[in-house]
Amino acid sequence: MTFEVTILGSSSAIPTAERYLTAQVLRALERYFLIDCGEGTQIRLRQMKFSFERIRNIFISHLHGDHFYGLPGFISTRNMMGIKSDLHIWSHSDLKQLLDPLLDHLKEDLGFRLVFHPLNFKKPDQIYSDEKLEVWSFPLSHRISCCGFLFREKPVLPNLIREQINYYQIPVSQLRAIKEGADYVNENGRVIPYSQLVYPPVKPRSYAFCTDTIPLDSVAEFVRDVDLLYHEATFLAKDEAVASQTFHTTAPQAARLALQANVDKLILGHFSTRYRRPDPFLEEAQEIFPNTALAIDGARFSIPLQKIACQS
Repeated sequence: MTFEVTILGSSSAIPTAERYLTAQVLRALERYFLIDCGEGTQIRLRQMKFSFERIRNIFISHLHGDHFYGLPGFISTRNMMGIKSDLHIWSHSDLKQLLDPLLDHLKEDLGFRLVFHPLNFKKPDQIYSDEKLEVWSFPLSHRISCCGFLFREKPVLPNLIREQINYYQIPVSQLRAIKEGADYVNENGRVIPYSQLVYPPVKPRSYAFCTDTIPLDSVAEFVRDVDLLYHEATFLAKDEAVASQTFHTTAPQAARLALQANVDKLILGHFSTRYRRPDPFLEEAQEIFPNTALAIDGARFSIPLQKIACQS
């Protein structure tokens, strides 16, 4: 099943002619999560042909306008479309107070519930879980309270090799234990290794989103070994002093964090408009972490399924 990130916007602070403000859609196991919602997000959603109805969970990293000013328009359009499903929003607790005046005109006619969930900005916190997926928030360090988000598949038990089960006449009562990693011992004491009875299990996939922060060792540890890491890179190396003053990250700093965290792939975004082209960000990062890509608006990044070798 699909595990794919789509970049809706990649600019910081203000939009440009080529780049909208921060917003992404994660399509994970047929769940659609909107991550941040900068101005113009609903336009990008339409351009990329995403269903507004299928987006039922929104994660807002922090309350700087370039990360949430698109929410009122998205909510209004969703309502005018006649969508009835609840909309859950994870954010700083102040967001509801900020949105209330804008939503007052809709309240009598709003056809769905808005459910606000306050984030914890002091420690990592599991904020969403269903039978297949979990989402964690974790603190970043910016000028105001800010969180990153980690999306992770839950482990899935491997499938049995039916021909082998039938060949060894293994009783149904033993099948669950085998799927969980047990060898089978028949009535004569012969051991049939687990690895001969199941197909290789699938490695759980993961995606981490880190925006508006200085680089943190704690973040590198928390997102260790993720398949795909998005990390802001607002500035180039020559402007590291500005990055420090504004609590942002440079491209080389993001690359070093990805290397430290042993991630598989790094995506850079949240580019300052002081730079005409994003190419230098990629050049600086790839000198340190070669498997780096740019979060260009409209880009999609898929995490493929990978089999894990059975150990027995």
